Amino acid sequence: MLRQYELVERVRAYHPSVDEDRLNRAYVFSVAKHGSQKRASGDPYFSHPIEVAGLMTDLKLDEDTIITALLHDTVEDTLTTVEEIGAKFGEDVARLVDGVTKLSKIEAQTEDERAAENLRKFLLAISDDLRVLLVKLADRLHNMRTLHYIRSEDKRRRIARETMDIYAPLAERVGMYEYMREMQLLAFEQLEPDAYKTITGRLAAIREEGGDQLIAVANAIAFALEEKGIEAEVEGREKHPYSIWKKMQERHVSFEQLTDIIAFRIVTPNVADCYKALGVMHGRWKMVPGRFKDYISTPKRNGYKSIHTTLMFDRNRRVEVQIRSKDMHRDSEVGLAAHWGYKQSERPDGQASWIRDLVEILETSQDAEELLEHTRMAMYQDRIFAFTPKGALHQLPKGATPIDFAYAVHTDLGDRTVGAKINGRHVPLRTPIDNGDMVEILKSANQAPQPSWLSYVTTGKARAAIRRYVRHQERSELIQLGQMMYEEIVDRLPTKIGKKALAAAVERLDIGSEDDLMHAIGMRRLSDRDVTEALIPGHSADWKDRDYPGQDRAISIRGLTPGVAYELADCCLPVPGDRIVGLRRKGETVVVHAIDCARLADGTDADWIDLRWGPDSEGAAARLRITLQHRPGSMAEVAGIFGLHKANILNIRLVGRDGPFQTFEIDLEVHDLQHLMRIVSATRASDAVAQADRVYGD
Repeated sequence: MLRQYELVERVRAYHPSVDEDRLNRAYVFSVAKHGSQKRASGDPYFSHPIEVAGLMTDLKLDEDTIITALLHDTVEDTLTTVEEIGAKFGEDVARLVDGVTKLSKIEAQTEDERAAENLRKFLLAISDDLRVLLVKLADRLHNMRTLHYIRSEDKRRRIARETMDIYAPLAERVGMYEYMREMQLLAFEQLEPDAYKTITGRLAAIREEGGDQLIAVANAIAFALEEKGIEAEVEGREKHPYSIWKKMQERHVSFEQLTDIIAFRIVTPNVADCYKALGVMHGRWKMVPGRFKDYISTPKRNGYKSIHTTLMFDRNRRVEVQIRSKDMHRDSEVGLAAHWGYKQSERPDGQASWIRDLVEILETSQDAEELLEHTRMAMYQDRIFAFTPKGALHQLPKGATPIDFAYAVHTDLGDRTVGAKINGRHVPLRTPIDNGDMVEILKSANQAPQPSWLSYVTTGKARAAIRRYVRHQERSELIQLGQMMYEEIVDRLPTKIGKKALAAAVERLDIGSEDDLMHAIGMRRLSDRDVTEALIPGHSADWKDRDYPGQDRAISIRGLTPGVAYELADCCLPVPGDRIVGLRRKGETVVVHAIDCARLADGTDADWIDLRWGPDSEGAAARLRITLQHRPGSMAEVAGIFGLHKANILNIRLVGRDGPFQTFEIDLEVHDLQHLMRIVSATRASDAVAQADRVYGD
C-alpha cells in the first residue's frame, strides 16, 4: 500500500504545483472514515482507495481525480455525505465521487433490473465527466486483482462476468487496452478455469522451448529496419490468453491449429516512419492477404491508431506485426486517460461519440432487458468502416446494414430511409456492409421506421430508435382502435353519454387520462362491462352481451397498420373483401380472422369484435396451392400471369411431387378478394396448371 508521502511524491513528479495539503487531507480523511473496515483479504479497507489513487497517478491524472479515487467509497460504505465532501474538497470532487457512487447496488430489484439500473446511472455519470469512468475502471481493476480472496465461488463468478460484460468493453471503448487485457485475463481465470490453466500452461511451455525464436524474429525485424535507416523499437510478446481462447471458440480450432499466437510491435518516432517500416516489412516478407488493417488513416472509434499486418516468416510461420509511433503507443495503453492529465489544455472537448450514442439509447430504452441488449450491442462488436458519398467516415459493427448506417449518420435519416446504394449499386436494406464500402441512403419524407427492420439491424442505436417509433405508433393506433370500440359500447347504452360521464369514468377507473382509457380498451385491459360500470355505475348488472355477428356495427380497421394495431392471422390469411372478425385477448393486439376460419373455435378466452376492412384498405398476403405439369417453362408461365395481374410473389415452396406433376404453395401480395379471384381464374385457365386453389394459411 502506498504511504501518504509516496502518493504525494508521485503526483509532484508530473504536477509540481499540486496542492499537497489538499492531497494529504484527502488521504487522512479516507483512512479515518473507513477506520477498522476490512477487505476479504484481511487488509484494512482504506488500502483499496489508496491503491486506486496510485493507479490514477500512473495515468498522470489531475488533482481532483486523485482525490476522487481516495474518497470514491466513502459515500457508499461510510456515513460520509456528498455535501460533506463538497464542503471539504470542493464541488467538482463531490460531483465526481457522486458519479462513481452511482453504481451502488439496488437489492430490491431483479438481477437484470439491477444491472440495467446500475448501467443507466453509470452512463449518465460518465456522459457528464469521463473522469468518473477512469476512476471506476481503476476501482474495478484493483478489485479484480484481489478477487481470489473472496470465498464464495458464485460471487467471484458474478463479479467476473460483470467485469467481462461491462467494464472490459468500457475500457476498450476509451482505448485503455492494458486495463482491458488485465480485466479480461482475471475474469477469464474465474469464468473458464480449466481453459485458463490449459492455455497459460501451453504458453509457458512455448516460452521455455522457443524463447530463442522470439528473440531471433525480433532481431530479424530490427536488422531489416536498421538496414533501411529506420530508427525503431521492436518488441515480441505472446498473444493474450483470453484472446487466444476467443479465437479458438470463434474458429472452432485447437490451440495447435492457431498460427498467430506471437505478435511483434514496432514503435517508431513519427507517423512517416510507420509507413516506411511497413514498406520494409512487406518488401522483406510476404504478407498474409486479408490480414492488413490501417488504423492510422482510419482510427478506431476510441481513437486507437496503429498498422496491423501479418507476415510469413521462415517455415511458413505466421507472425502478426503492429506498427505505431511513440505517441500512438502511449495512447493505445491508456487511451482517453492520456488526454485527461493535469494540463487543462490537453483535455478533450465534449463527449466521445460512442457515449453520446449510449446516452441516446439510455433515453429510448423501455425496460431493463432492452437497455442491456442495446448497450452491449453498442459496446462489444468488432468494427468496420464505411463512407458517405461525401467521404465522411462512420464506424459500425460487423454485419451492419444500410439501416444501421443511416441511423449512425442521423436518427432522422434512419427514420426516413426507403432504399440504399452500396458502391453505386441498389441493394436490399438487409444487405451487410463490407469494410470500406461507400453507402448512399435514399430517403422520403413519407417514410417511417418499419417493424420488420428489427429482424436485421445490428446496432443498439438503430434498434432503440425503431422500437421507440413502433411503441409510439402502436400506442397511437391502439388509442384509435380503443376509441372506436368505446363508441360502439356507448351506442349500446340506454342513454346518451357526454364528456362529463367520460371524465368521471376515467377518475373511477384511476387510469390517468382519456387516451390511457382508450389504450386500455384497445388492449383489453378493461372489458366492455368494466367500461359500462365506470360510465353508469350499477348499469353493468343489466348488461347483455351483444349477439355476434352484427355487421351493422362492425368497426373499420382502415388506417390502422398491420402488425401494430392488429395482426392478420396466419391460420386463414384474410384479405380485404373477406368477412372478418377480431379476437382480442388481454394485453395483446387484435388478431383478425376470416369469418369461416376453423381456429375461431379456439377463441373462447377472447373478446370477439366484429370488424370490416373499410374503403381503400391496404392489400394483404394470400396463399395459393398450384399443381403444375413438370415441364420447362411451366413456372415461368404462372409467374407471367401474376405479373400481368400486378401481384408480387412473396414466397414459393414446393410441397409435393406426384409423377409428372409438382405442387407449390405460393404467397402473393394482392389488393383484395376480387383481385385474388381474378388471379385464381387466370391461373386455372393456363395449360401448364392442373389445379389452382386458395388455401388458408398453416
